[in-house]
Amino acid sequence: MNNTSILDQIINNQKAEEITKLDAVDIVNNLLSELSKRERDILMRRYGLHGEGRETLEMVGNAHQLTRERIRQIESASVKKLRELKNFEGYVDTLKKVITQLLEEHGGIMEKLYLLDVLVKFSANGESRDAKKEEIHKNHLDFLISKLLQMQFEELNTSKSFLSSYILKYKNMDHLEEVAEELLVKIKELKKLHKTEEVIALFDKLDAYDKYKEKFDINYNIDISSVLGGGLFNEKPEIINNNKIFYSILKALKNLEQNKFGHWGMKDWREVKPKTINDKIYLVLKNHGKPMHFEEIADRINQIVFDKKKANAATVHNELILDSKYILVGRGLYGLKEWGYKKGTVADVIIEVLNENDEPLTKEEIIEKVLEKRFVKKATIILALMNKDKFEKNGSKYLSKKSE
Repeated sequence: MNNTSILDQIINNQKAEEITKLDAVDIVNNLLSELSKRERDILMRRYGLHGEGRETLEMVGNAHQLTRERIRQIESASVKKLRELKNFEGYVDTLKKVITQLLEEHGGIMEKLYLLDVLVKFSANGESRDAKKEEIHKNHLDFLISKLLQMQFEELNTSKSFLSSYILKYKNMDHLEEVAEELLVKIKELKKLHKTEEVIALFDKLDAYDKYKEKFDINYNIDISSVLGGGLFNEKPEIINNNKIFYSILKALKNLEQNKFGHWGMKDWREVKPKTINDKIYLVLKNHGKPMHFEEIADRINQIVFDKKKANAATVHNELILDSKYILVGRGLYGLKEWGYKKGTVADVIIEVLNENDEPLTKEEIIEKVLEKRFVKKATIILALMNKDKFEKNGSKYLSKKSE
């Protein structure tokens, strides 16, 4: 493979005609102009090229007052006609080279939506689009790859390990399947979530990877930084760009999924796909890393949009009160028990602080240590220290009567 990618050559070339060779909408529109009005309309409806979603054979038939079978015949003949156009290669050659290089750098396989996401960002010179326009663009790309470029690429739908993916034609996926299956076993054994770089590091420990190591020795030239991460997390571009095959396996695996915070785990794990309001509370708190007010937790759940269910602050508060893994650490503030917080009054916390030390502490030292465990006012701590049944003063320092 050349050190300079075909995509780099195009991006560095400022000629408009070169840039349009990556624009799937422009390519498809030029191709469709070679068809009759009816043929063009049928293909646009069937593949959602008009921006209104894909239509069934029956829907298109009703629009043209033709049978479903007749629509199917026209669709098939129209696609064949496009592939046989004399100038067909001129329209698709550049895009075909870019897709080929992308797939090669990803080991020959890319999950369908992942490939389309990458291509949408690259095509039309990286021009920004709203969600609807991006969807239209993806439909055009899907039409090109699945219907017009079948000699180079095919859609993999029967894999035991992988989701629907695009692969290079006739590319053997057995080694990827073997590596993927062993990776899943490893993640199940570890029973914990992993950041992307942590999962990628696991590949090096797999027997299957060691067995097929030479197949993973690929030159990486295309920068895919623009499509990485999401609203709540950012991937490390250098990690992904230098490990595209591994990242592609992660994106394509059926039983592995990335949660809203960018951590990978088995798709049926509650920290990956939270099922209840309690699951969502735990995930939000854990990823925030410090105590939150129950109203803030409810707002955060609704901002993240785990699903269509809206979180109610009162319901969230109820869950926090009833579940022992959450600890009240201040007025309306809750933390996780696993962080070291314990239930009890401020006086109980002071006793714990004093018992953790071999000698009495000053008021200031006690306040500092209690504030590490509870979000309360200093005055509340001072008031608690005045409880003579629990504490006594020795000069300027305090000790617990229970520690005597």
